[in-house]
Amino acid sequence: MTGTLINVGTIIVGSIIGLILHTRLSKRFTEVAFQGIGIFTIFLGIVMALKSDAYLLIVLSLISGSLIGEALNIEAWMDKLSEKLKAKLKSKNDKFSEGLVTAFLLFCMGSMTILGAIEEGLGGKPNLLLTKAIMDGFGSIALSSALGIGVMFSVIPLFIYQGGLTLLTSVFGDYFSEIYINNLTSVGGILLIGLGLRILEIKQIRVLNMLPALIIILLLTWIKSLL
Repeated sequence: MTGTLINVGTIIVGSIIGLILHTRLSKRFTEVAFQGIGIFTIFLGIVMALKSDAYLLIVLSLISGSLIGEALNIEAWMDKLSEKLKAKLKSKNDKFSEGLVTAFLLFCMGSMTILGAIEEGLGGKPNLLLTKAIMDGFGSIALSSALGIGVMFSVIPLFIYQGGLTLLTSVFGDYFSEIYINNLTSVGGILLIGLGLRILEIKQIRVLNMLPALIIILLLTWIKSLL
């Protein structure tokens, strides 16, 4: 998982730089940066959501995935984890959880994550993940300058998710065709739109509780291929 480890490193370095900037920016500037991140997140989500036209599968995966996530209460679990980390760090940042969740979703929902994990999982050089690492490094500077130290700790779920995809691909990589990638990217894009609305405080959508939709869309795509 060389690509993922380097990705984790660039995010940590970028977050440290962003935190230095964060202490030097007034509240007015951090708020406008926060709004810029929200608008960009919606834009990125729309671009990704248009990757697939399997609308029925996407709707079914979002509904069923959201119900499963709500039953598991993933968001409450993540909030508790964030609060524990915040308490141990003695951080007074009121956007700690927001920073962790936002960074994780932005860094992990893109097709580059999926394609990069597949590339490395199949034994190739992690070129895509290295490119992504550079992009995430710069992205973490902007995010942590607006949201604080929580962005740095997004590397924990990122390592589990992205590294897990790499290991999973090393076993089942031959089954990841383009249609799976496009459908997964599309669902991820819709989740980012929800995240953008949340960042802009338009609607407090429980995006984390919708994460099981990413697994459901793969299952539905597989079932459809059998039919």
